[in-house]
Amino acid sequence: MRSAVLTLPWLVLGAGLVAAALAWGADRNPGEIRLASTIGPVDAGIVGALEEAYLRKTGVRVTHVGAGTGKALELARTGDFDLVMVHARVLEDRFVTEGYGIDRRDIMYNDFVILGPAADPAGIRGERSATAALTRIAKARALFVTRGDNSGTHVKEMELWGAAGLKPLGDWYVVWEKGATGNAATTRYANERRAYVLMDRATYLTLKKNIGLQVLVEGDRELLNFIAVIRVNPSRFAQVSAEPARAFVEWLVSDEAQRIIQSFGVDRYGEPLFFPNSDAWRAKHGAR
Repeated sequence: MRSAVLTLPWLVLGAGLVAAALAWGADRNPGEIRLASTIGPVDAGIVGALEEAYLRKTGVRVTHVGAGTGKALELARTGDFDLVMVHARVLEDRFVTEGYGIDRRDIMYNDFVILGPAADPAGIRGERSATAALTRIAKARALFVTRGDNSGTHVKEMELWGAAGLKPLGDWYVVWEKGATGNAATTRYANERRAYVLMDRATYLTLKKNIGLQVLVEGDRELLNFIAVIRVNPSRFAQVSAEPARAFVEWLVSDEAQRIIQSFGVDRYGEPLFFPNSDAWRAKHGAR
């Protein structure tokens, strides 16, 4: 048994992405739950692991489309998905406020890091402040790659530039045209360019053995990366599988699913890729 997945390539962005996703969604089986998920957890494998565990437990299949957070929320606004998994709070709150989503739940978190070449031309290694590191990169005009696609990773990066009081512009700041393909592809591209990049730690760990980029900045609380699920509002879209989606969300915040998150990746990478973060988990085990 395996979960179905459609992580769409960069060539079908925008209207093409929406059309392809809707065509996929129209062919789903009765009782199936449709998830629009940010790409990072898909690439890391945790989305598939949770889907497969739920299928084994309940017999209910969850299928997903992988897209950046902004695009995932755009897809959900069509009503052809039952829930989203995303990581950009400002976009999440807008989705709920506009009436498209209900019942936002914290699921898990990890953190972002600033990766860069070993030579570290901007001299940011060991810097504890992400905004100070970005300021040094900008001052040095050292090559920096951005996804530039309104994904959760891109939104976090823009928040950090804003907190630093900077608007990155110039040849040194590379908006990668294929950034919407996701964090793994963006990291590989930054590695090819020997550039700095803001990236989630899970992506780095999965690629660590095959890239030369190193973690140069980490540990700033502003780099925490919170991942949540939001159900699509059934009052707005009659076609939404409301009860199956609700049941799946309740399972995601349960101790069983949270323990899957806690252990995921430890055997392969020596450390977890994500940390459990449901309200019930925090109440039982303490806040992050």
